[in-house]
Amino acid sequence: MASDNGITRLETQVGDKTLYFETGELAKQAGGAVTLRLGETIVFSACCQASKPKDTPPEFTPLSCDYREKTYAAGKIPGGFFKREGKARDKEILASRLTDRSVRPLFPDYFNTETQVNSLVISADGKNEADVLSINAASAALMISDIPFNGPVGAVRIGKKNGKFIFFPQHEERPGLEMELVISGTRQGILMVEGGGKQIPNSDLISAMETAHPEIVKICDLQIEMQKLVGKQKTPVATPEINPELKAAVEEMSREPLKKLLASRPVKQVLEAGMSEIKDKASDAMVAKYPDDSTASYQAKTIVEDIIYEESRRLVLDTRLRVDGRKLDEIRPITIKTHYLPRPHGSALFTRGQTQSLATTTLGTVEDKQLIEDLEGKSEDRFMLHYNFPSFSTGEVRPDRGPGRREIGHGYLAKRALAPLLPPEDKFPYTIRVVSDIMESNGSSSMATVCGGSLSLFDAGVPMLAACSGIAMGLITDGEKHAVLSDIAGLEDHFGDMDFKLAGSRNGVTAFQMDVKLASGIPMDIMKEAIEQATRGREHILGLMEKALPQPKSDISQYAPRVAKLKLPKDKIGAFIGPGGKNIRGIIEKTGANIEVEEDGTVLVSSPDRDSLEAARSMVEQYTLEVEVGKVYKGRVVSIVDFGAFVEILPGKEGLLHISEIDVKRTNRVEDVLSMGQEIEVKVIDMENSGKFRLSRRALLRNKK
Repeated sequence: MASDNGITRLETQVGDKTLYFETGELAKQAGGAVTLRLGETIVFSACCQASKPKDTPPEFTPLSCDYREKTYAAGKIPGGFFKREGKARDKEILASRLTDRSVRPLFPDYFNTETQVNSLVISADGKNEADVLSINAASAALMISDIPFNGPVGAVRIGKKNGKFIFFPQHEERPGLEMELVISGTRQGILMVEGGGKQIPNSDLISAMETAHPEIVKICDLQIEMQKLVGKQKTPVATPEINPELKAAVEEMSREPLKKLLASRPVKQVLEAGMSEIKDKASDAMVAKYPDDSTASYQAKTIVEDIIYEESRRLVLDTRLRVDGRKLDEIRPITIKTHYLPRPHGSALFTRGQTQSLATTTLGTVEDKQLIEDLEGKSEDRFMLHYNFPSFSTGEVRPDRGPGRREIGHGYLAKRALAPLLPPEDKFPYTIRVVSDIMESNGSSSMATVCGGSLSLFDAGVPMLAACSGIAMGLITDGEKHAVLSDIAGLEDHFGDMDFKLAGSRNGVTAFQMDVKLASGIPMDIMKEAIEQATRGREHILGLMEKALPQPKSDISQYAPRVAKLKLPKDKIGAFIGPGGKNIRGIIEKTGANIEVEEDGTVLVSSPDRDSLEAARSMVEQYTLEVEVGKVYKGRVVSIVDFGAFVEILPGKEGLLHISEIDVKRTNRVEDVLSMGQEIEVKVIDMENSGKFRLSRRALLRNKK
């Protein structure tokens, strides 16, 4: 620890990396401000709260977390027409969600003041990722601020390679990792996990969390030390007063109707309508009974919410049955329809209970790749997955203003699940886009997207390594009893203590996401139970998917572009392209196909027509061939001289057809037999060490006689 001129610096070792925390120099007017450094990557986080709380506590914590990457951090100027940072990119939104999901559970009950956390990447070394640093910096800023916060939270990125765990793996290491997780937690336990792997076993997830937690504790301890040194006094949180008589009245009129409603095992619409009716009746009755109390309606609705929370959880813990009547590990009924739409290249309708995904797959060429420009440089993405959650899916009315954070987050989770199972680009040279339109939702729509997306890829003829399914799990515990719930519905997510999603193939896990609402975290024995139960559910769903479509279709859709990938020797790239691209333009004009050439000699040929593709492929392949003595070629006369003609038998390969080898009878003038541009068959009869070769037409004519 160092402190000078009001600046406080602390450091801690995590694995073989050192984290440096600093406060006291930047943003002194913020409620709390901290910089966190790893290598030469620095994240700055500041937090502020509004001057006054709201009149009544909101339904959820009034918190917003924003993560932004400044291009100057990497010594770059933004690309495009506008030379300043614009709206948040998907990567920034995903990083914002990581911070939000880590700190949100630790705000106290009844916290009622608008609060904002801003994280900025102000230095980027191109080696160390900044998103996980934002979680730690944000927590540290909240700890030393005047904002009520039951932290701290620590977070690490952990990878596994060759059987060893690596903390904060650098960019160059990440592509080769078998598994990669971002894990955040308190001193007591794990709060949030996000990541996946290449069909990893369940045991790896548990091992990663057990390995990460001691390091998380180190980061938490440092934040506690910083709070002791420079922390401000926390703003008290006012607990709303509940009139005991009003509470008793609401209890009397609402508890039994709610218990009956829950016990009737209603469908979602009936349940929601019934709960709203009970709330409204209690509110109207209390407003009439206490006309001078402006908070009577709020108190009544809050009490009813508490009753719903208590009774829905008690029902599960006591009866071991759920609100919809299912057993704890029971999956809702599933129906699957493949090739649901005639024109998309692949499609599937996946319905699980009242959650439904219409998934489509579109195949494109190299030109359709997503161009990505971030602090690490420019790159291209051949696989896109877009998740849409329209208002009609839940029977609501709201404006459509484009994808929100939730849609981007759910889409990325599903993409993470499917990406490790895609065929390599050299074997399937297509750009792939999967779109999941949620047509109906009652929980677990992201995992329906995984299932529907996998089926649509199979339907499109994408040679996946394996099918992939996903399942959302929940937990209810009172400290003594607990219930792990498979395939949770919306109410179970809302009133449960945990939400985690597990996706993968029969060979292992590809994606994992967990959010815990308990500050103490989840005991590892319960976590192991939940993961094993999730695996059984995932394999049950895979069985149904395999019955519907056991393997990818053997061919792609007739409406999909045809793509072939060939390789030219580097020394032949120039000859293939030709002066000013003449040769490529010639192939395109003759065949109608599209040709793309990469620097390493890779040639991508694409066309919506199979015959066009094959014609172009054949012409490109000519440039990969070598002239062989004794082989017959069909060539074109490109030059006529007194002593013979020069014939091009392969692109850029011309040989001499001597006048004596033109015909079986004597040839006085070459022009008597041949003309410029004429196509003839010739045989290679000799080749010199220099690469020059001689041709014969006479040898072929003699054989014919």
